[in-house]
Amino acid sequence: MAEPYGANADWDPAEMGLRSLSAHRHYLPPWRVEVGERAAVHEIVPRRRLARTVARTLSAAGAPAPAAMGVILSDDRELAELNRGAMGATGPTDVLAFPLLHPGAFPPHPGQAPAVREAHPHDFARPPGQRLHLGEIVISVERAITQATEGRGGQTGDLRWSPADELLLLATHGTLHLCGWDHADSEEEAAMRALEREILSGG
Repeated sequence: MAEPYGANADWDPAEMGLRSLSAHRHYLPPWRVEVGERAAVHEIVPRRRLARTVARTLSAAGAPAPAAMGVILSDDRELAELNRGAMGATGPTDVLAFPLLHPGAFPPHPGQAPAVREAHPHDFARPPGQRLHLGEIVISVERAITQATEGRGGQTGDLRWSPADELLLLATHGTLHLCGWDHADSEEEAAMRALEREILSGG
């Protein structure tokens, strides 16, 4: 699964030829989750269920509230473009996170490097009367289907299960990245995986 992408890198979605998006807002207080999808993307999970999973993840991660975030359901073509432009990597990936807040804006968690929090204090200004926007995640539905049906899904990348379950895992994983989680450190990875399982067991 892809690493999170920092919000300060130099990239321009317009230059990448990104396509039109149809979006649907889901209000799940204190969260607003905007689920957008590109044309011809298969709906393998009802949008409301996907939004509920993302909302549970934001709550579990202790995201500052009230807040909003976006989920874009796309395909390998767009993820390859974003992966190249944002990460400098070749080929598509399954999920990318584009956070607008630094990890220090979220509660600390096991395995998180202390330097991450020391470099950027968690205090930040919030526009009065406005909902804070946390950023966006972009998921390749095409890759979720392929990984699930070919036995390359799940947390360990060797599970054959439903594409719906794979998509919900990717949404949870990407949202945790948005909230300052990473899996470069083994302790943090173990804690992240455990939290994913807890969130996904909620329905």
